[in-house]
Amino acid sequence: MSDFDTFLDIRRQAAQAYVNGKVGPLDRLAATACPASFFPPHGGREEGADRVADVYARDAISFVEGGETTLEILHSDSVGDLAYWTGLQHARVRLNGQDEPVEMHLRITELFRHEDGAWKLIHRHADPLAEATAD
Repeated sequence: MSDFDTFLDIRRQAAQAYVNGKVGPLDRLAATACPASFFPPHGGREEGADRVADVYARDAISFVEGGETTLEILHSDSVGDLAYWTGLQHARVRLNGQDEPVEMHLRITELFRHEDGAWKLIHRHADPLAEATAD
């Protein structure tokens, strides 16, 4: 198992904590140096390591205990100081102010850079998984 494969287990744990309102594990994985960016599921874009970390923290408080998520990794690789994974994130989450759990299915691409001896998330692109439309 490669260093990056081992890291992906840590990334899965951070995703699980996040959907339960805990940003700490993801914050420890987030890039501290630029460039860093985030394309959130609701659209738009965020740039800069500090700004991205702030958005992750702000969005995490939308979730409350009781969430579950899985990362369905379709493929991943690392070469030198760069790595990525792409696939799907499936979640059943509990949101502040909502009585019923919410299902979320996202298409994900994440890029990582080796910083100070550890993998750091430098880009996350997440958008809703939608059924393909007929051409």
